[in-house]
Amino acid sequence: MSEPIYLDHNATTPVLPEVFEAMRPWFVERWANPSSSHPAGQLARQAIDTARGQVAALIGAHPDEIVFTGTGTEASNLAIRGHFGTTHRSAIAISAVEHPATAQPARLLEREGATLTVLPVDGAGRTVLPSGLRADTAIVSVMHANNETGVVQPIAELAALAHSAGAQMHVDAAQSLGKIAVDVDALGADLLTLAGHKLYAPKGIGALYIRRGVAIEPLIRGAGHERGLRPGTENVPAIVGLGAACALAQADLHALSGRLLAQREALWGALSTAIAGLVINGGGERLPNTLNIRFPGVSGNALLAACPGLAASTGSACDAHGESASAVIMAMGVAPEAALGSVRLSLGRHTTNVELERSAQMLVAAWRGLRGS
Repeated sequence: MSEPIYLDHNATTPVLPEVFEAMRPWFVERWANPSSSHPAGQLARQAIDTARGQVAALIGAHPDEIVFTGTGTEASNLAIRGHFGTTHRSAIAISAVEHPATAQPARLLEREGATLTVLPVDGAGRTVLPSGLRADTAIVSVMHANNETGVVQPIAELAALAHSAGAQMHVDAAQSLGKIAVDVDALGADLLTLAGHKLYAPKGIGALYIRRGVAIEPLIRGAGHERGLRPGTENVPAIVGLGAACALAQADLHALSGRLLAQREALWGALSTAIAGLVINGGGERLPNTLNIRFPGVSGNALLAACPGLAASTGSACDAHGESASAVIMAMGVAPEAALGSVRLSLGRHTTNVELERSAQMLVAAWRGLRGS
């Protein structure tokens, strides 16, 4: 039986062969501790420094502004909780469509006494800009692009509001990195999260950009690794892999983005021509690889279950009590029963036109079968 067509790249990406080859020596040949003073250790230290420079180059940062973490979730926790712990300000603002890696730390701070403001989104999924922020706001945290809809958020405008209130701007760029341009100065980001496994690097590696002068308190205590902000012996192979993936992303960002956009639009054309009433979730600028659509009259989970040859996701959660609609889609004003029909199709570097044609055929046939037509 052949492998399913993989259209779930927003969930995770495969490790590129070039990335794996860059990592391999640091597993089996050059495995010294990068904190050791002998030549083998210093060679590992140099590999980390090179990767730090590659990550920084992709986002327009200085190498000393990059701190490696175990995951993107850890990076966002370090940004939000780590900065909040350095200030006497008592408020935080996030959007209504944040990933749990942002929403949960913010809720934790709220339980500990912080004032949390949740900024709504409009029908297109874009964060509604407030007229102003509380004067005691410490940090504003909004993702660059939504992981479910691909909608790109007005980060520069939000950063200007944050800075006018004396707050710092944190951006979760895990989903946008390598798909669209990410520049910390253009965005106005003071803190920015990266996740390796969204970028064709391995799982278990992330990074946090910390603008020079922004105060951060470490969440865990130990030795002086990563400027003392993330103590623990560095994962050299994974760090090297993240650096290699960032270098590859920088080299072909424009060409890859253009191809993915053309493929996404062709997929939408094939599906919308065959299925009346199909609707895109999200509007305005969206990630070029992401197509989140609502299929009328069916459950997204049932639809995908009827397509065993396709690996995709619904963006909704299933629990012991049954299916529940995506909070992200409902935050856009979509009724729960309609939101249940949502399916996210996210393309990747190696997605072919033939695969997309076959995927459209499977989805259309499954939808017609479920509808009895």
